Amino acid sequence: MTTAVIDGQREALIVAGDGARPTGAVLEGPRARVSAVLTGRGKTWKATFPLRAARFGGSELPLPSGEYTLLIEGVDLSGVAVERQLLAGLGVAVHGATVRIDPPLEAVHLSAEGQRTLEERYVAQPGGSENAVFFESFYGQSAGCNPRAIDRELATRAPGVVRYWSVTDLSVAVPEGAVAVVEGSPEWWRARAAARLLVVNDWLRRRFSRKDGQRVLQTWHGTPLKRLALHRPGFDPRRMAAVVKESRRWDVLLAQNRYSERILAKAYAFFGKPIWVDGYPRDDVLVNGDAAAVRAALGIGPEERVLLYAPTWRDDRAEIVDFVDPEQLAREADAVVLVRGHSRTLRPGRDQDGARVIDVTGYPQTAELLLIADALITDYSSVMFDFSVTRRPMYFLVPDLEHYRGRLRGFYFDLAERAPGPLLRTQEELVAALADPSASTAFAEKYEAWRRQFNALDDGRAAERVVSRILDLGFVEA
Repeated sequence: MTTAVIDGQREALIVAGDGARPTGAVLEGPRARVSAVLTGRGKTWKATFPLRAARFGGSELPLPSGEYTLLIEGVDLSGVAVERQLLAGLGVAVHGATVRIDPPLEAVHLSAEGQRTLEERYVAQPGGSENAVFFESFYGQSAGCNPRAIDRELATRAPGVVRYWSVTDLSVAVPEGAVAVVEGSPEWWRARAAARLLVVNDWLRRRFSRKDGQRVLQTWHGTPLKRLALHRPGFDPRRMAAVVKESRRWDVLLAQNRYSERILAKAYAFFGKPIWVDGYPRDDVLVNGDAAAVRAALGIGPEERVLLYAPTWRDDRAEIVDFVDPEQLAREADAVVLVRGHSRTLRPGRDQDGARVIDVTGYPQTAELLLIADALITDYSSVMFDFSVTRRPMYFLVPDLEHYRGRLRGFYFDLAERAPGPLLRTQEELVAALADPSASTAFAEKYEAWRRQFNALDDGRAAERVVSRILDLGFVEA
């Protein structure tokens, strides 16, 4: 007989069984993996799994919500019995070899009826009166990108402003001094209504009811190569209506450069409202950051070569593309390979591993990864417009170029004509290019032309300019 209980005070999943003690046990989820402490002798054994973990040199935090696979060597878990009285209110459920961890919400608030009640209360309540900012990055899956850089500058210059961060669960570490509010909780709905300013880098999604005096700053999350919103292939009236409805919620749009200003305004029908062309706050770290500290947090030596593989997501697949064998690349290029999936592949996918391979899809700040990379390998991702701040080599691995350009999304300009690095079709071509310095130096003129157009304002002071606007316009009070 095998049983499972949840120890709320110890924040642990405890699985106990009869017979000889297993030799190993793990609890594995999309972006976290913990091993059990095995105890017991003779006729019984116990496996205790911590429900917290530390990643990337950071603090120990609760495991991300989602489904986990329970693996105990030599034990059939199909008939596991659960002491359910110990599960109440802890957001963990065990069904055989599958463990589900819910966001830390009360059971009543997890239900559709509970969320409707909170939403109706949010719509009816006044707001916009608290000297606070409500931040959200990539739907609460991280606390990074432009919103984080703005948070850090605001914390220095206006320490009296309350800074709320929308998070999917408490596995998301928020900046020092900020208040984490879990999406869908009563505190989340209240903070979203009360804050005078909302700073987001993607769609607001859930119902939004603007309160008197409340403003929304949309920072977006990259200069676009691929077509967006109203410019995407195919005519879809519902998509068009959704795009216009969403952009009407924004009061200000932030653009990295003049090119983005034109594209984003048209793609989102954002007319008659201000667009701040101030550079990207998230890229300030590429000028001012401490690369040694980031390398140390990831366990990378100061002399090791670092390759960052960061492809964008695909509309026709949930997980990261499989065009690279990262362990083979690390071996052949004699480098540490960082694998960075898109935010949309964060929860569907699982961490890749291997010798000298680090999956950094869950790392909160992409710009810090760009800071330590000796070279970037990408495809159609907007990180190409950020990494060029560093002037380091870029390689474009694009085996599906015709399909992506012609059928999935389309481009705003010809990448092959203007790319600041070589376009490659296979991993073999990539390895050869990485070994040949001329493969990147041949693109010096294109690289500088690229920087003049896209990085003219990425001077390490973008957050300073944006926060100055926020304070000068009275969106919040210093």
